[in-house]
Amino acid sequence: MVKSDLSADNQRPKFPKPIKVLVVVAPYYKEITDDLVSGATAEITISGANFDIVTVPGALEVPTAIGMASRLCEYDAYVALGCVIRGETTHYETVCNDSSNGLLMLGLQGLSIGNGILTVENTAQAKERSDPKKLNKGAAAAQAALGLLSLRLSWQEKRKDVGFKSSVRT
Repeated sequence: MVKSDLSADNQRPKFPKPIKVLVVVAPYYKEITDDLVSGATAEITISGANFDIVTVPGALEVPTAIGMASRLCEYDAYVALGCVIRGETTHYETVCNDSSNGLLMLGLQGLSIGNGILTVENTAQAKERSDPKKLNKGAAAAQAALGLLSLRLSWQEKRKDVGFKSSVRT
């Protein structure tokens, strides 16, 4: 596997105003999610943004919390963090698919979300992906959220000159 290289500053978006990110964590596998949070918050801080962290009971609740926050709070971007490790039942598929689909639906509504919910076969895979010194998927999720936010803001800026303009002078 290739290690994520997030150190190049030219990959980090620049924002014209202070940015606030909500990090939503499902800490079922605390050792894994602590590393994901560490990677994500380091990336957010390096990017010059501020963040809040909230925890929810499990990966299925992450999209719900982000949806509520988007309606009730003033956040610019969201980072979803958690870990789902395959077990002996089909519950794994349900949790993986439904949490991912929930985040996708929120993203299609215009939210800037980085999905850092790991879906893995075993603890060793989870540890490698969550470790800030290895694959650093927490930082990658934060970078994705900030990158989408930057893209959205750039499109909003361009959109200001689009639309019907009356030629009638008043």
